[in-house]
Formats: sequence, structure tokens, C-alpha cells
Amino acid sequence: MTDHTFGSETQTASREPKEWVKTLATYREPSPVRSWFELAVTLGPFVLLWGLAWWSLSYSYWLTFALAMVNGTFLLRLFAIQHDCGHGAFFNNRNLSDWLGRVLGVLTLTPFDVWRRTHSIHHSAAGNLARRGIGDIYTMTVEEYKALSPLNRLKYRLYRNPIVLFGLAPGYLFFLQNRLPLGLMQGAKYWVSAMATNLALITVLAVILWFGGVMPILLIFLPSTLLAATAGVWLFYVQHQFEDTHWDQEEDWQVHDSALKGSSHYVMPAVLQWLSANIGIHHVHHLYSRIPFYRLPEVLRDHVELADGNRMTIRESFGAIRLHLWDEKSKRLMSFSQALRGRDAS
Repeated sequence: MTDHTFGSETQTASREPKEWVKTLATYREPSPVRSWFELAVTLGPFVLLWGLAWWSLSYSYWLTFALAMVNGTFLLRLFAIQHDCGHGAFFNNRNLSDWLGRVLGVLTLTPFDVWRRTHSIHHSAAGNLARRGIGDIYTMTVEEYKALSPLNRLKYRLYRNPIVLFGLAPGYLFFLQNRLPLGLMQGAKYWVSAMATNLALITVLAVILWFGGVMPILLIFLPSTLLAATAGVWLFYVQHQFEDTHWDQEEDWQVHDSALKGSSHYVMPAVLQWLSANIGIHHVHHLYSRIPFYRLPEVLRDHVELADGNRMTIRESFGAIRLHLWDEKSKRLMSFSQALRGRDAS
């Protein structure tokens, strides 16, 4: 096993995960000035880069494409702000947070009320083997996989293949799956959210098509959205899919243990941390999701135990791609070959 501190006991040496909640609650208050500032320095460049990319269509399609790819990083940050709105962490006024989230949901192709509900399910059930399937990347246990037929093994292998997860899935998720309130099909509220977002999105695309033709859609809208979607899926993957993550059966599962031990601290260069709105500090976010993203670094500065826990570098994160199955005996996520050979992940 590598020498990083995934799931290490150092993070809880001073106190149990549940005991952190009271401490973290002191960081929950957002600053209205800071929140508006973070929105301005994200939405402003996004709109500006869209305009520059559109202008550049008259000169160079390659320049347009390059500007669109840069803008995809700001779209990712807008999604992170929408994410905070969903947790009620961006403004104290819940209605303001909700409506900002709905507006940003048009830009991110994500129906806000649908996503907020499925993401809430993810937070309330992460690491619970009895409650997989909504708002997560589905993970089977070794025994479940071994009990599958050859055809179903193949299906699961395809699902977990990096080409599918990071090549095909982001486009499917944001362009197709998000058009319907899948998993919440019985709720009128979620149909309204999905259809209203779809209508607004169609209107925006129709305006773009009317004034600019198809090229702004092909060279700006699609590349920037796909880049943001792919980066978002990757971040979500590495936040919970690592060797020493945390899964339990229903009777043994504890929400605070799972939040702190089953979420990574993804250490990135400062510019990437800024563009991803500190979402790499995911173990703290899962333990107390009402903390605004711009206050998460404060938590790490004040509490070295949390700064040192579950650390994962970008280089280390690439190793997570080969891990597919949870072994309940060794409490490790392992590869197909390890599982089938009966090898311990260590």
C-alpha cells in the first residue's frame, strides 16, 4: 500500500468524527460580500470569455476553441457555486440561494431542484452499502461481483471503464440524463425543475443560433460544457473512489464516520483549487456541508489533523482509476484482478 494518509487514523486521533461537527459549525456563516465577490469573479470572466470566443469566430476557429476550453474551467466553478447554493451555504437567504442555483443550472445544464435532491441523498447515504444508486458512482462489493453472470460482469466492467466513466458518461449525464428527473419521476416539483431548465436552455440556444448560427454552439457551447462536465465527473470520482475509502453495511454505517473517512482531501495546485472552488477539501465538506467553499481553507489552517487526513495528490489520484470493487474483508477498494485472484489490496 502507498504511503499517503487515506482514511488514516491521524485525522481522528484527537476526536471522533461526530465530535468535529460542533467545531465545524463555527465556520458555517457565509459573508454576503464575499459570496457576491466570488460570483462576480466567476460569472464575469465566463461571460467575457464567451464574448471573446464569439468574436474570434471571424478570425480563427482554433482560437475560438481554445477560449472555449479556458471558459470551461469557469463553468466548472459556476457549478461549484451552484453546489454551495444547493447546500444553503452560499447565502443565508435560502430563497436567494435557490434562485441563483436555478439560474446557474441553465448554464450548467443541471436542473437545480432535481440535482439538490439527488445530491442530498448522496450526502445522507455515502458509504452505505444498502443505499447505493442515487447521486453516486455505483460500486459493487467483491462478493456481489463474483456472484454475477458473465454478461453482468461485462456490463459492470464497461460501466467502470475509464473510457466510459470519463469519456462517454459526462456528455450523457449533462446533455441527456439531466433532461429528465431520473430517480424522482413521481415528484411534480422535479418535473417542473427539469422542464423549466430545459425550456430556458432551449431558449438560450435558439438565441445563439439565431444571431450566430451553428458555429458558436459547436465551438464554444459544446467544448466548454464537455470540459466542465468531464472535470466535474473526475473530481466526484476521486473524492470517494480511493483505496482506503469507507463503506459499511446498514447496521454498522455511521454518517459522520463515512463523511470524514470516506471522502478524500484532493491536494491541487492553487489555480486548480481556485477553479474547483476548494471542492478537493471534500472530507470537511461532507462532514459539514453548510460551510461556504471559500471558508474550507480556514478549517485546514486551524486544524492540522484535518489538513493531514485523507490527502491525495493528483499523481496518486490516477491510481484510483484501476480500483473497482469494495472488499468487505480487507476494507479496501481493489481492482478486478486483485479481487478475482483473492489478493489483499495491501
